[in-house]
Amino acid sequence: MIEFHLDSRSGVAPYLQVVQQVRQALRLGTLLEGDQLPTVKDVVARLAINPNTVLKAYKELEHAGLVAARPGIGTFVIRTLSDASLSAHGPLRQDLKRWLAKARKAGLDDESIEALFRDTFLSVSEEGVA
Repeated sequence: MIEFHLDSRSGVAPYLQVVQQVRQALRLGTLLEGDQLPTVKDVVARLAINPNTVLKAYKELEHAGLVAARPGIGTFVIRTLSDASLSAHGPLRQDLKRWLAKARKAGLDDESIEALFRDTFLSVSEEGVA
């Protein structure tokens, strides 16, 4: 089961962080069709946030056709976002781990690593380079 976490420094609304984490888990195959999301009560207790925040996130996911609420039972995944590329994740993850280790060895902190990755990602996306 997914465990949500919030980053108060991200500038992203808490409900959107929950939505993004579910979408990421669906894309990476961590959440599969039929899996149950944590109950609103559990998320509220774990993250100390307003129940309406969690309900808003779950409603957005439901509106996107990714989850379905079953009153009195819970909220369940009804569609995943992973595809055939999921098999490539393992080797790519290993490459990324090696790159992160090099970045840390070079003295980069988390914010510098993220900035470098984001800048490179955006420049490659804009150039259309593979």
